[in-house]
Amino acid sequence: MTSNKNTTPRLDYNLVFILFLLFVASCLCIYTAQSTGQYKENFVVKQIIWYIVGGGIIAGVITLDSDQLKKLTWYAYGFGLFLLILLIIAPASIAPTINGAKNWFKVPGLGSLQPSEFVKVFIILGLARVIEEHHHKNQIKTLQTDFWLLAKMGIVTMVPLALIIKQDLGTSLVFLAIMIGMIFISGISWKILVPIFSTGVFFISVIFYFVLAQPDLLEKYLGVQQYQFARIYSWIDPYNNQSSTGYQLTRSLLAIGSGETSGKGYGHRDVYLPESHTDFIFSVVGEQFGFVGASILISLFFLLIYHITKVGMETKNNFYSYLCVGVISMITFHVFQNIGMTIGLLPITGIPLPFISYGGSSLMGNMLGIGLIFSIRYHYKKYMFSTTA
Repeated sequence: MTSNKNTTPRLDYNLVFILFLLFVASCLCIYTAQSTGQYKENFVVKQIIWYIVGGGIIAGVITLDSDQLKKLTWYAYGFGLFLLILLIIAPASIAPTINGAKNWFKVPGLGSLQPSEFVKVFIILGLARVIEEHHHKNQIKTLQTDFWLLAKMGIVTMVPLALIIKQDLGTSLVFLAIMIGMIFISGISWKILVPIFSTGVFFISVIFYFVLAQPDLLEKYLGVQQYQFARIYSWIDPYNNQSSTGYQLTRSLLAIGSGETSGKGYGHRDVYLPESHTDFIFSVVGEQFGFVGASILISLFFLLIYHITKVGMETKNNFYSYLCVGVISMITFHVFQNIGMTIGLLPITGIPLPFISYGGSSLMGNMLGIGLIFSIRYHYKKYMFSTTA
């Protein structure tokens, strides 16, 4: 029996409220972060503008249903590859090299634009379509079909990854996190996944050992220079490198530790930390609001991830479910990596805290991903006493 009463609101007001809370938290944190140091710009105003632009992106994406998203997937993916290739070949006047990396387009009147932030979402779309179409064409699963699905997912991820890995290690890790998250729900047999991931963990462990114990061998046989491991060395022993590569981490630990349980109070900062309005915004939260404030912020992210998980489980559209997993993987890795690097749990990679750190490209990329979730809730209908959606 199916009732004609639609019980699902077309606009996801719960998600709107969560985003509003993150918006308020972002503005409060950036305002106090820019009050110390060398900053002359008003980053709060810029962040508000980027949130408005992000709202426009959501408004555009929300109009697209699953069929339209599928049709646009490869066009978006191809456009992303085009931007990454253009970034490599563009002259310095358009794409300047900053801190040894060429990650940004210089856009007059807007500042800079990082295309890889949008490519993350394009990869999610591509992987979701690959998985859904593969299962539609291969009703009977075998190890051969699973291998073929894994190969297709690898190709979709590795092509853009190859274009940025030398320039932006942090974003490269996000690409891999998205792929791994979606592999786990793709239905590929564990008989394939367990040996592959076990081998990967083994090789990473071996490389990590040589980085710490035998870096000369890596330099001799692989041509890797020891200075390239500076972030790892500063992560393992930041206090012996605090005058150079370990400076930000030691200052971050000091700021968060000095906040203790309840913090020093809003606007009270004693620890100078460069670029605290971007990658190290969590250190500002820890210093001013302490463990309590940091826990509240982390709870907001848990609430966001829980809500997206609920959306993905409620919809009966497999393509939508895969999109939810991709967005969850992207946001979860961002949060875990960013907070982990500020407290010394993980190496510093330059990954911002989603929706909180200042940055137009990062915020617009995340809003594009959230726009997919809004689109899912906007277009699927859930009826009382109905077994379909």
